[in-house]
Amino acid sequence: MSLASTFSIMAMLMILGMSFIIVVNLSAAMEKAKEGYDTILIHLEDHTPEWQVENIMNTLKSMNEVEGVTYLSKEDALEQWKQEWGNRAYLLDSLPSNPLPNGVIVHLADLEGADFVARRANNFDGILEVKYYKDTVETLMRITNFIQMTAFVIMLVLIVISVVVVSNTIKLTVFARAEEINIMKYIGATNWFIRGPFLLEGMLIGIISASVSAGTISFVYFKIGELLQADISNMFRLQLVPVEFLTYNLFWIFIALGISIGTCGSIISMRRFLDT
Repeated sequence: MSLASTFSIMAMLMILGMSFIIVVNLSAAMEKAKEGYDTILIHLEDHTPEWQVENIMNTLKSMNEVEGVTYLSKEDALEQWKQEWGNRAYLLDSLPSNPLPNGVIVHLADLEGADFVARRANNFDGILEVKYYKDTVETLMRITNFIQMTAFVIMLVLIVISVVVVSNTIKLTVFARAEEINIMKYIGATNWFIRGPFLLEGMLIGIISASVSAGTISFVYFKIGELLQADISNMFRLQLVPVEFLTYNLFWIFIALGISIGTCGSIISMRRFLDT
């Protein structure tokens, strides 16, 4: 029965671990993608006075949704444009004049406040245009929220299943020792004295299952990283979450979950028997 419980929890934790790896890497990819959209570019009209520009920057800087504000002159903007064009930058030298406007770059503290900051920026005088990728930002936020909610539901379902499996398994063990437990109760043993060995058994099952599962998942993830990291970097310019970071966190998460599942399963299975 104990072996069956161990393998049951191991199976659940390994499924949970694979889900955890996928969610962590997807979340890291989403955060990386957000870095390209965490700014709002405000184009200023050419005749906007300096004091008005300072007022705009100071007002935006004081907002909780804003991490920082940077002034971007049209000359600096043209230089950035040339750098982005690379070998074709010489084509820009033929321009009769600089067509780019002066601007203010707003660095957001959180993408959720992008729409509010953009609306606030549009209320200032001397604003030519406020540019930010609203649709892309909203899509990224929806994907991130979906990933987090899905991960939460999967973990909750797997934990509940594990607790049920362990509690039922330990319940069979309890019934198999019913006569011994009744004798202990008749001679005055407390419920916690009787419950102790079963509780310890549940904790040990959880610890063994968690250790083996964490080690297996870490090894598989390490091998997958060796095979796919180069391809992922070249195709998507993304880096997988480091194995050391994931292994350390996964081990302690699994230990906590394993002990909790084993303990809860033992307590649930013993409650009805000891209350009679």
